[in-house]
Amino acid sequence: MAQLNGQIDRTPVRHWAPDDHIATLPDQAELFLKLELFQRTGSFKVRGALMNILSADDEAIRRGVTAVSAGNHAIAVAYAAREFGTSARVVMLQSANAARVDRCRRYGAEIEFSSDGKSGFARAQEIEREDERLYIHPFEGVHTTLGTSTVGLELAEDLPSVEAVVVPIGGGGLISGVAAAIKQQLPSCAVYGVEPVGADSMRRSVDAGTPVAIDAVNTIADSLGAPHAAPYSFSLIQQFVDDIVLVDDEEIRVAMRALFEDGKLVSEPASAAPLAAICGPLRNRLHGKRIALVLSGSNIDLTTFTSHLLATPTNGSSR
Repeated sequence: MAQLNGQIDRTPVRHWAPDDHIATLPDQAELFLKLELFQRTGSFKVRGALMNILSADDEAIRRGVTAVSAGNHAIAVAYAAREFGTSARVVMLQSANAARVDRCRRYGAEIEFSSDGKSGFARAQEIEREDERLYIHPFEGVHTTLGTSTVGLELAEDLPSVEAVVVPIGGGGLISGVAAAIKQQLPSCAVYGVEPVGADSMRRSVDAGTPVAIDAVNTIADSLGAPHAAPYSFSLIQQFVDDIVLVDDEEIRVAMRALFEDGKLVSEPASAAPLAAICGPLRNRLHGKRIALVLSGSNIDLTTFTSHLLATPTNGSSR
């Protein structure tokens, strides 16, 4: 964690008690929000990107970095490269939000586009070989997990009485680090992951007992659209995560609206998934608990954000 001192922001933990008509929380629960959506670059991803560069030698840094991403990771890698005076050549999905693409370019990255995650990963690995660049994986590897573990360490220090932590899952890089840190600092605290039903590669992997891929990604939570699980993060999830639950896009939209209307927070869909989970599949399990939600990011444009809010019931809750 000391390596990242001065490189990242220590994001706040906020107590939140929404009105009942806004979000149907578990009965008698106390809710806290770990606000990674206030992090530099607008998401937690900068922690892993910086840790990868900090762990590389000077020659590797000089040759530049590459990555593949739907948006947040590309932004974080571009920012980290700029901070260390090197270049970034990244592959983004053609479906990537235009605001994320623009932000990545503003940090100085050269961008290529791929049609889907599978071809994107392949192209980034080609760039790694062609340019001898440092490949920074979006969710896999020791350095990425060490970076995300700082979210869990901060949370354990700031809220040592927490009884359950809920974390969104894309490829598993965030939850693997958070869960490893939480379970070693607060062994009795439960850690739950949440995936969209249209991007459930980690839930399927846990059920199968081995990392698996899914045929297609279909969710508004594009930041959670990893096409496969990977061995290192999967092994940590097997060891430290208590359960993984699924939420649908409608539940995510309702959670986004609740965070905006009562919490006054602009959340991208992935960031709202933990709230959807505790108002839905985890609600009965978390009765009377002190719960922390990791809100992972806020990189969303106004038009898309508004369209999600307008698509939700005006007087409904997540259930």
